[in-house]
Amino acid sequence: MKRKLGLFFVSMLWMVQAQAAAFPFEVNDIRLEGLQRVEPGIVFRNFPVTAGDELTRSQLSDAVKALFRSGYFADVQVERDGGVLVVRLQERPSVALINIDGNKVIKKEDLLNGLKQSGLQEGDVFRRAALDQISQDLLRVYTSQGRYGADIQTEVEPLSGNRVQLNINIREGQVASIQHINIVGNTVFSDEELTDLFSLKLPNFWSFYKKDDRYAREKLTGDLERLRSWYLDRGYINFEIDSAQVSITPDKKHVYISVAITEGEQYSVRDVSVAGEMVVPQDVMLGELSVKSGEVFSRKDMTQSQERLVRLLGDEGYMFANVSPVPELHEDNTVSIRYFIEPGKRTYVRRIAIKGNTRTADEVIRRELEQMEAGIASTRDIERSRTRLDKTGYFKTVNVETRPVPGTDDQVDIEYSVEEQQSGQFSASIGFSQNDGIIIDLGVQQDNFLGSGKKIGFNVSNSSTRTEYSFNYLDPYYTLDGVSRGFNVYYRERDYEEDDISSYTADEAGGGITFGYPIDDFQRLSFSGDLEFIQLNTYPQTASEVKDFIDDEGDSFFNWKLTAGWSDNRLNRGFFPSRGYAQGASFEVAVPGSDLTYFRANYNNRFYKPLDEDETWIFALRGRAGYGDSWGDNQYPFFKNFYAGGLKSVRGYSNNSLGPQDSNEDPFGGNLMLAGSAEFIFPMPFLDDKSAWRSLVFMDAGNVYSTDSGADVDLGDLRYSVGVGVSWLTPIGPLSVSLGVPLNDKENDDTEVFQFALGQTF
Repeated sequence: MKRKLGLFFVSMLWMVQAQAAAFPFEVNDIRLEGLQRVEPGIVFRNFPVTAGDELTRSQLSDAVKALFRSGYFADVQVERDGGVLVVRLQERPSVALINIDGNKVIKKEDLLNGLKQSGLQEGDVFRRAALDQISQDLLRVYTSQGRYGADIQTEVEPLSGNRVQLNINIREGQVASIQHINIVGNTVFSDEELTDLFSLKLPNFWSFYKKDDRYAREKLTGDLERLRSWYLDRGYINFEIDSAQVSITPDKKHVYISVAITEGEQYSVRDVSVAGEMVVPQDVMLGELSVKSGEVFSRKDMTQSQERLVRLLGDEGYMFANVSPVPELHEDNTVSIRYFIEPGKRTYVRRIAIKGNTRTADEVIRRELEQMEAGIASTRDIERSRTRLDKTGYFKTVNVETRPVPGTDDQVDIEYSVEEQQSGQFSASIGFSQNDGIIIDLGVQQDNFLGSGKKIGFNVSNSSTRTEYSFNYLDPYYTLDGVSRGFNVYYRERDYEEDDISSYTADEAGGGITFGYPIDDFQRLSFSGDLEFIQLNTYPQTASEVKDFIDDEGDSFFNWKLTAGWSDNRLNRGFFPSRGYAQGASFEVAVPGSDLTYFRANYNNRFYKPLDEDETWIFALRGRAGYGDSWGDNQYPFFKNFYAGGLKSVRGYSNNSLGPQDSNEDPFGGNLMLAGSAEFIFPMPFLDDKSAWRSLVFMDAGNVYSTDSGADVDLGDLRYSVGVGVSWLTPIGPLSVSLGVPLNDKENDDTEVFQFALGQTF
């Protein structure tokens, strides 16, 4: 670089001396010499002299400097040939090839993109400064990852035709491991308590998987902020991090971290108040505060209370409200917290726009919105509207944007942008279940028929245990206030002997009508009336319990059924939820006029509690209960019994195998069922993309009982199992596998360690 600058200044000196007596002069023309690849237009854009100019010495000097700064030329010389200004140019070499070797952590494509952004790519003019800069940037990247032994060597290899080949040799080195974390100045909390807050850890058994013993500057910054939050959330307002030193061993393989802190005194809350313009009653705002007098001060509680107040004001229409918490420290180690309220003007919605709906009608979208045009803007209603659109299942993504109306301070426009997804499908598939064998499915399901929001579908299913034909229709907005109405008809043939249950078959045909009534955004009531016809068929080896029932009640039945249901779904998503709960209950009764008079009640629930911020470690509970009995002169129909065992209830026991048995020692089910499960869900090891996988350990409990003979229910008969399970969302449907070990199986129990099913998730 110094040699090229020397050539430039020698040329300038020669030009000034040779042309000292020639200035000023009029430029009649400009002639370029020495160009090979650079276009003349690039020269003229960077050389501020044109024909007809009256050129002075200083102007020519500035023009040459500008042309040299363009970076395309290694040398620039000018001379005068009569009225022609001659510009002799020596181009910089071009980059013919870039070779990168030794990189593993950073992909070659990313490195080439970085070089391109720095002005180095094949075919461009070579700039040494750009190559030096990218080398320094790479070293900083590796250093930030804790790879202090990284080394970047660059070589410029000349080629023919004024070209060069760039060779970039990278030695990434190893990530420096942490050997010691020392905290100095702590007296209230132990070293173990504080270092447990750090994501950086000393080498341990899980380090090979978690890689948390590898130093990274960004991780240390996050750990120091967690340390600060720990103290501020426990009342130490004057806490300070005095220094954070990172020492590296000479071989650059190990790191020692030392953090010096000053804890200060612990403060408690003396009083909490709100001040400013009270557009919401003061007692309502105070009720939103989680900060209470007499408690230890917590920055987290103070900030969360601020967010609640902002949300409260936004719900009341003050979308541009400002809430500022101001803590005032006192000498007795107490703090007064005052929230200053600046609500601004109440905000109104001028216009609601819908974008992205190429198929779904505007009406279908707008009927889900709780926020109305020309109404008071409400943060709660805007967000609930987005959630309701998301739950329809018609859209892949739903986003909402609120924009102030220009020229006003009390109006906003709201835009809901949606991305349609295929809500209808034609399915033709062949599957396999451990219990049902080969399953053939053919069906059409359109959840958003012609963009109207109505659901229409039919299905044909055939397996060794079941043959089914069905048709269904549902209008979710039969009335404007969200009352739904649906119809369904079906025909089923089921062979219970093939399903490892008592030996008989049942042919069923029926249909019904259903109405649903929303209670709120999460809860719903449903009522349905159905007609069903059932024909029972026996085998020579059919158990005496089945034959006795047929002798007493007959083998064909026509029933009128009424069913009432309630559901409450507060899960955060349909597949693989990580938080929230869902529960439901139903009551089915065969009304007078039916050949059989009975009732069945069901209750089920699911609960998910995340154990970390990323919601990848989760505690889950599941429960099911069912009870049925006759209420007239008839017997309770055995084909309405409950069953337990298998993936859906108690893993480790064969499907439907638990509970009472018939005279042939085959599972017969019972009219009372209890089942529950506790699960600990954790990230799938050794996979980068874990979104399609769920792995867990479980403990199941359950059984079914028969109370027809007046027998007592003995909870000591509950069966237990433990094991591990994995679910995978495959392209053809969810696949679940479990390895379950029974804990208290009895002599006649049918156990099964390995179980799987396609089309079911945990």
